[in-house]
Parts: sequence; structure tokens; C-alpha cells
Amino acid sequence: KNRLMLSLIVFAYWLMMMSVNSVPVIGQVIATVCLPALSVSMMNAFRRVEQGGVLAPQMLFSGFTANLQTLLVLGGIYLGAALAIFSISALVDDGVLFNLFVIGGQFDSSLSTSAVLLSAQIATALFFPLVMAYWYAPVLAAWHGHSPIKALFFSFVACLRNWRAFLVYSLGLLVCALAMLMLSAMISALLAGAGRLSFMVVGFIAMPIV
Repeated sequence: KNRLMLSLIVFAYWLMMMSVNSVPVIGQVIATVCLPALSVSMMNAFRRVEQGGVLAPQMLFSGFTANLQTLLVLGGIYLGAALAIFSISALVDDGVLFNLFVIGGQFDSSLSTSAVLLSAQIATALFFPLVMAYWYAPVLAAWHGHSPIKALFFSFVACLRNWRAFLVYSLGLLVCALAMLMLSAMISALLAGAGRLSFMVVGFIAMPIV
């Protein structure tokens, strides 16, 4: 059903996200705050295909037309929570992960220490409930008119009730993420100073997997 247009919209979504994220600091802020609305855009496209409708390029921005204020609040909450998690991890690894994922640092030997490994484990454990709260939240806000708190709560409960499926999905995604990080590190090692380029290349490779 309209595979070509759907593939183009998905590709355009990833390309736009990676392009915005490539802008230091401000790009990551904009991308994170707008992520819920863009996620709704993708869900709108999938629903349109399921209903047998015709997809148009403007569908990529359809998520900005329904309950936009709540979606932006969700994005802001996610941004604040993610910064808090990386700030907590900085207490363990002296800010290595914060510098890598927030400021946009480079892959180097500092990532191979035991402190960074422990910090990454702590950050992962803290991100799990955050991701659970956000999994369905954008759709609940846009399609059902829920407030940010209600959307986050019901999303968390829904993920909790389906923990087995999400556990399998999370483990598979973790394996893919580790493989992508290793590939990104290899690209950065081969091309000195190409940290952001490596993230973009790996992003294109990871797109069909995710």
C-alpha cells in the first residue's frame, strides 16, 4: 500500500532529524522538543496507509496540527529528563557521556574506562522508565487529547503490561545499538575528527533496522 511514498516519508524523517541534530547544541534541543510531533506525523502516515488513503509529502508535518502545545511540552519534559540523566552519569564518569551525547564530543580512549561503563549502565537503567513513559505518549496526546501527565502515565502502564514484548524488543535494539556504536567508533578512528560524520553514516545504516 503506497510503499514508495511511505518509504520516502520515513527516509525524509530520518534525514531531517539527523540534519537538525548535526547542528551543535541548538539542533539537538530543537530535534528533541519537536520529536513527539514528528513521531505523530509518522503514525499519521502509517494510519493513512492502513486506511487505504493517499500519502502526500505534507504528511511529514501533520503531527504539528493536533494538540501541538502538549506535544511540545512532552518534548521539553523529555529533554529535561535526558539532561538530568546525563548529569547524574557525569557524577560517575566526570562528564564523558554528557560530553559525547549532549555537547557532541568525539570517540576516544576515555570511553573504555570502567567508570564510563558503570556510568553507561546507570544511564541505561534510568532511561528505561523514561522511554516507557514516552513510547505511546505522543499518540495519546495527539489522537486522544490527553494532557502531558496523563499521556506519560498511560504510556508507562501500557508498556508495563506488555513488558515481555518490550523486553525482547529492547534486547534486540541494545544489540543493534552496540553494533552501531562499534561501527561509529571504527569510522571515527579511521577518519580523525569525523565524530558527527560517523553518527550520520551509522544513522543511515541503522534506519531500516530500527
